[in-house]
Amino acid sequence: MTPVSRRGFLRLAFAAGAAGAARSPRPALLAAPRENPILPGWYADPEARIFENEYWIYPTFSAPYDQQLHLDAFSSRDLVTWTPHRRIFEAKRTTWVRRAVWAPSVVQKDGWYYLFFSANDIQSDRETGGIGVARARRPAGPFEDYLGRPLVDRFENGAQPIDPFAFVDPDDTHYLIYGGWRHCNIVTLNAELTGVVPHGDGSTFKEITPEGYVEGSWMFVRNGRYYFMWSEGGWTGPNYAVAYAIGDGPLGPFTRIGRILQQNPDVATGAGHHSVLHAPSGRTYIVYHRRPLGERDRNSRVVCIDEMTFDADGRILPVVITHAGVGRDVLR
Repeated sequence: MTPVSRRGFLRLAFAAGAAGAARSPRPALLAAPRENPILPGWYADPEARIFENEYWIYPTFSAPYDQQLHLDAFSSRDLVTWTPHRRIFEAKRTTWVRRAVWAPSVVQKDGWYYLFFSANDIQSDRETGGIGVARARRPAGPFEDYLGRPLVDRFENGAQPIDPFAFVDPDDTHYLIYGGWRHCNIVTLNAELTGVVPHGDGSTFKEITPEGYVEGSWMFVRNGRYYFMWSEGGWTGPNYAVAYAIGDGPLGPFTRIGRILQQNPDVATGAGHHSVLHAPSGRTYIVYHRRPLGERDRNSRVVCIDEMTFDADGRILPVVITHAGVGRDVLR
């Protein structure tokens, strides 16, 4: 694939918009000559990881649900120049996905890369869909359906089975944290990542919903404490935001601290559904989507990156969303 620099964003964004125009009446993406957004085109729900000494971003292809039938990925060695990897996963590679593929989450295990995803936007247990899993030998795929069916397909504890986040605990236990409709569950995955097993307390679908939770979870460990993050507010509106809580373990309980990412009416609106990237340099970044000023279509979302910092007590400081983004942070 040909690398895409952020300074080449404008040209590619116009091309992406022109290609999308044949599929949708949405306007072509017009990028200002800035550093944020970092990816060309409409993308959302970015998951950032480091695999094989490269930064990777796995976003949702932001389009009407009936057109949202594939996933792309982007890789970089420096957070500035990004290489696109197109259609790493497609709905047509499954027998059960018919619409609305979104919110990918990827982990590496035993020589495989596992991609968890939402599909079909089911509204009840009577429908086919939920959270699926695909796998590949390379972080760029192609990913093939692993189970031939959803991994989670029921509304346990009232949680819509969407927005999976695959969390690997420092003890190497693999969890899946997920949920919409203002409920969040955590499950322990079995060794093959084909199903769930009971937690140590005997529960299976354990609800860990914090105050204000809507969707889009993320978790990381810092200095022995578990930071549980999520999005709140409506994803189609300007007040989408990210909040967090802290606990002593992945199952909680968690104490809400507050919001750390939200809109700035002078920069962009609808800032949310994020991931956190801990670079070997020691810097921490938040990768998220937002809506450019003047855009009203709910699918007009772009991926951005800004630095995330902590105070002396380990609390996350409010993130300043910028046009400038971040500088080079080279993986060596």
